[in-house]
Amino acid sequence: MATKTDEARRRIIEVPEQVAAGADEVARLADEVRTKLSSSVAGDAEAAGELSRAAARVARLARESGVERLIHVSGIGSDPASSAPYIAARGRGEIAVQQAFPGATLIRPAVMCGPDDAFLTTVVRLLRILPVYPVFGLGETRLQPVYVEDVAEGIARVLSGAGGSVASYEFAGARVYTYNELVRTVADRIGARPRVVPLPFALWRILASGAEFLPGSPLTRNQVALMQRDNIASADCPGLSSLDIAPTEIETLVSAVMDRS
Repeated sequence: MATKTDEARRRIIEVPEQVAAGADEVARLADEVRTKLSSSVAGDAEAAGELSRAAARVARLARESGVERLIHVSGIGSDPASSAPYIAARGRGEIAVQQAFPGATLIRPAVMCGPDDAFLTTVVRLLRILPVYPVFGLGETRLQPVYVEDVAEGIARVLSGAGGSVASYEFAGARVYTYNELVRTVADRIGARPRVVPLPFALWRILASGAEFLPGSPLTRNQVALMQRDNIASADCPGLSSLDIAPTEIETLVSAVMDRS
């Protein structure tokens, strides 16, 4: 059975070969940035610069090749002035794309979730095995997790012209949670009863500094920085509902994750 993601892939317009090649490079660099951003400050700056330049190059090639519509997927909270390299890189990437391709559409998703993701799947797995669950800070950071399939469908509808000339969207889930509320909602759904314990962000940064040397970097300073900022959609920015998409509820997402965990 085809998923929304499969349908979205089929509906995305074909682009000239050189633009597609550039897009492949951006995808590769985005993954590489996650590794480089956990290294030295110099490496952080270098990786962030590579990401911004690659995004701008794809936008420029798209414009020069006559592509009519370009979508740049960034993230809620992207900020070129942020002290966190990854957040700043996303912000600078947005600016670079808009300068190279005037009229490009920005799509900023909230934290994306789905089977085998790095966020909700991790929460479910840890809640199943930990009697004590540590949360970031006091657990008061606000989140609005969104299903990756809903994001894919939203992108497909924007590409098909459903949104008209809207310059940017913020795709987020059906409800805003504090991190504490999200953990307890997931725990209730899977039948777990952990003791939730707050840990200061300073301690999380220390733990992340050590964890970054482990294979797969289970925790990075970049993730800690992201958890210090609310990640919710702005009321002033069009979202999934403007494209007639009803965001999937977190309980449904947890069930999907449990089926694959």
